[in-house]
Amino acid sequence: MKPTRSLPTETAPQAEPRAFTDAAQAVAYLQTLYSQATDFLAASFRAALKDGTPKARYRAYYPELRVTTTTYDQPDSRLAYGYLPEPGTYATSITRPDLFSNYLKQQIELLLKNHGQPVMVGYSDTPISLHFAMAGRHDVNMSGELTFTLRDVFDVPDLSITNDDIVNGEGVRNADGSVPLAPFTAQRVDYSLARLAHYTATDPEHFQNHVLFTNYQFYVDEFEAYARQALSDPDSGYTAFVAPGNAEITDANAALPVLPRLPQMPTYHLKRAGGQGITLVNIGVGPSNAKTATDHIAVLRPHAWLMVGHCAGLRNSQSLGDFVLAHGYLREDKVLDEDLPLWVPIPALAEIQIALQDAVADITQLSGYELKKIMRTGTVATVDNRNWELRDQSGPVQRLSQSRAIALDMESATIAANGFRFRVPYGTLLCVSDKPLHGELKLPGMASAFYKTQVARHLLIGVRAMEHLRDMPLDRIHSRKLRSFDETAFL
Repeated sequence: MKPTRSLPTETAPQAEPRAFTDAAQAVAYLQTLYSQATDFLAASFRAALKDGTPKARYRAYYPELRVTTTTYDQPDSRLAYGYLPEPGTYATSITRPDLFSNYLKQQIELLLKNHGQPVMVGYSDTPISLHFAMAGRHDVNMSGELTFTLRDVFDVPDLSITNDDIVNGEGVRNADGSVPLAPFTAQRVDYSLARLAHYTATDPEHFQNHVLFTNYQFYVDEFEAYARQALSDPDSGYTAFVAPGNAEITDANAALPVLPRLPQMPTYHLKRAGGQGITLVNIGVGPSNAKTATDHIAVLRPHAWLMVGHCAGLRNSQSLGDFVLAHGYLREDKVLDEDLPLWVPIPALAEIQIALQDAVADITQLSGYELKKIMRTGTVATVDNRNWELRDQSGPVQRLSQSRAIALDMESATIAANGFRFRVPYGTLLCVSDKPLHGELKLPGMASAFYKTQVARHLLIGVRAMEHLRDMPLDRIHSRKLRSFDETAFL
């Protein structure tokens, strides 16, 4: 008998909402509720597979965090997050509280401190998709053939409620009239966690709070070499290195298995306690990849992401191997125009700029005029056409000149713009690999010894910049520059 939509519904056991004035206890209860819900779905799925003809629909709900304030009193105005702007009830559905435990504790502690009101933890009215509930579980086999239609029996992902309306500032409200407490709903987070595992071939648990993006495999080789050196130093603070396929080593000399086929965006993690290490993502070439990667990594709420890759130098005074520190972006990538209009400025962030400049000085051991000789600060243009040189150059070159652009690539503005959109601190340090306007095209044999030296240093500069940012207080790096008029309390 084929199941139909008229099947009775069996729901996971419910629990009464509980009030908490302790963040750790609130997160522990979120974990309990989430485990109960996903365990129910897993057990129901196993039973449905065994019986072959389910007698009911099975449903479980995400846990929810809710808080109410009745006053307009404002906490310390220097804070960029962690407070409720006006009286009302604020709520958000929660997924994977085990993965986000540190983040949730930080955010809840601020609410308790700033408002003195308890937070309520219970179940939401948003069903958990079976696909998302089974993610990361190894006690259920979902690869077999089904004898029933899955969506007749279990909830499946619903794209109508999986969107960026909150983070895009659309002024949405929850179905019950409450105000969103966090920038992403649970289902939006689950969607991205699943895509991350697919695109990077590493589990979300391995991602660190500081993310480097690159567009060349060379940087991966340098990152692995740096990671092995760090693992051999007991004072480095780094504890493990993870490669695609979730291959993890703690011994600097251990071998890493080679996958027969790399994922679309190979990702590597140099881990440190509390997620304070560094993740490197090779996004490849193009703004579409850059948007895809940042769309999904954003739900992990990293503390910073930086682009370290190659670019075309646009000034005759530049040399191959020179560095470019972006302080502005000319956006012609075309992938974010609907989410973030072109008239929105993407500002440079002082904290990031200083960290990058200091890192260049640290690694090159240059300062003053000598540092300025190899690093130029200016506008970076990002285009969606890698072979823009083959078209009539009069239009593009005029725009590049009018914008005062000093470099051109296909990813940096996308990464910066999505950082701005998602309130993730961002920055760009590029290395000039060719000068197409001056006859120095990216061809074999063009690289000089200076260029090769600089490329080898480039990855180390990105790592050093992240280490500078890691030592910075969170309330300084997550500044008010990225917050708009009406923001969620959660970062």
